[in-house]
Amino acid sequence: MNPSQTASRFSPERALELGRQTLSIEAAAVDALKNRINDDFAKAVELILASKGRLIVSGMGKSGHIARKIAATMASTGTPAYFVHPGEASHGDLGMITREDVLLALSNSGESEELLRIVPLVKRSGARLISMTGVPTSTLAREADIHLDAGVAQEACPHNLAPTASTTAALALGDALAVALLDARGFSPEDFARSHPGGSLGRRLLTHVRDVMRAGEQVPSVGPETGITDAIIAMSRGGLGLVVITDTAGKALGIFTDGDLRRAFEKRLDLQQGNIASVMHPAPRSIGPDRLAVEAVEMMERLRINALLVVDTDGCLVGALNMHDLFTAKVI
Repeated sequence: MNPSQTASRFSPERALELGRQTLSIEAAAVDALKNRINDDFAKAVELILASKGRLIVSGMGKSGHIARKIAATMASTGTPAYFVHPGEASHGDLGMITREDVLLALSNSGESEELLRIVPLVKRSGARLISMTGVPTSTLAREADIHLDAGVAQEACPHNLAPTASTTAALALGDALAVALLDARGFSPEDFARSHPGGSLGRRLLTHVRDVMRAGEQVPSVGPETGITDAIIAMSRGGLGLVVITDTAGKALGIFTDGDLRRAFEKRLDLQQGNIASVMHPAPRSIGPDRLAVEAVEMMERLRINALLVVDTDGCLVGALNMHDLFTAKVI
């Protein structure tokens, strides 16, 4: 069909109808899986947990793409896993599978020739086999130690041919396995961050307040008896939009910000008179240096403030940070 014929067949209404229909069919396929989360699912989780080797995930065609994603999800959530192409396995890659491993084989029909060819060799090596198919009576399902039913009532394809709902269901069932496994392993957000050090998740989960705060001369501070004008000059030099009022031991007594300065002008206060203690905010909001930077973000958003002091366990000033610092560190 040439482009002009394709354009003449296009109907916006039909496109919207099919788009919504596809989502409805795939959502129903995933929802139906809930009734199949049974003892076999629990046994599959237990088998993978007990394995001293790795989880090998394999599949052909579209199932192979889903298998790659499942392997990647497993590896990033605490279950050592990798993908093996069944065709390549027959030409040497089978040597990567040991008796300590578990093979998770995906095939919607359960009759994928390339997978069935390696099943006897995998089982002979002593490795265990979990199959995920859409046909519980298929050859692959029968040969497996544990079978997971990922069958769907229909594909979203109008011709009921192209793998659509079936691949979505297999992907969702793989995610369900990964989540059950990470929970059983006690996999924490910190563990997740360690496997994603280069991404935004790693930055958010591994960055602490001490890593992004300003310290030393970058945080202007004055004593409570300092004149208001002198404190404002110190605040301007600091470039942080605030000045901290501390006692002789370095304990944070209060804070004065550029917002306070604007409000003072609005009230026509005499800034030439009095000391900074008379206009400061006492008991300023603060956070510890060992807390996660994302906790600082949460606190600032909840309190609707733009800056936080960083204090030690004795309440002594060790630094400060503002929203700009968190943006720069890509925590937000």
